[in-house]
Amino acid sequence: MSKGWTGSLVIMACLAVAVAGPDLSNFRAVFQTDHGDIHMAFYANVAPKTVDLIYSLMEAGAYNTNHFFRVDKGFVAQTADVAGGRLAAMDWRQRDLAAKHVPLEVTPAVKHDKRGVLSLARHSDPESGGSSFSILLGPAPHLDMQYTVFGEVTEGWDTLTALEGVETRHEGIFVMPTSRITIHSTYTYWAQDVEGGELCRDSLGPLYARLDSQAVVLQRVRQQDLPGS
Repeated sequence: MSKGWTGSLVIMACLAVAVAGPDLSNFRAVFQTDHGDIHMAFYANVAPKTVDLIYSLMEAGAYNTNHFFRVDKGFVAQTADVAGGRLAAMDWRQRDLAAKHVPLEVTPAVKHDKRGVLSLARHSDPESGGSSFSILLGPAPHLDMQYTVFGEVTEGWDTLTALEGVETRHEGIFVMPTSRITIHSTYTYWAQDVEGGELCRDSLGPLYARLDSQAVVLQRVRQQDLPGS
């Protein structure tokens, strides 16, 4: 069993499973953009395969230097697929994860009913979900049972508002920003201890800051020195 799968199983083991609706995960991920940070939590009890893939991609830094290719005010802000949207070259683990797809995971109790919901993009094939996903900028009930809901934004509402304020253009069915909205880096953290105690992010903040700084430097080295970057 790989180290990545072991880590994922440990995470899943820490979750309380509910049948009726989503449980908000304690493990979180953050996008850092020019417009601010976006913190996300996940519904591992209702979309386990999707959450495993997206969280693994975030842990691997696969969204670093990717971008929001679509910003449709009141509807969605959508990330590009990491295989085509990143500026930096991918390492072997990122390439392996970027090639994976997950099936549609839907239930009537989990809806596209509010701003901040995370919804997995896909093609016409319901088994085609990959690394691209949308953050809802408003309720979108017509997406229910058609696209996997796998989490929600927990912090960064001002960032979503800022994204809606960028200049856009229409290209076919898409509303796209005229200037690139880059996801410069990502990091993950555990919001509570195992017994549901106090938030630990503040005490771990200096460590995350150092890791984030190192990730930015590594991406610059990749862009400068690796073939195809």
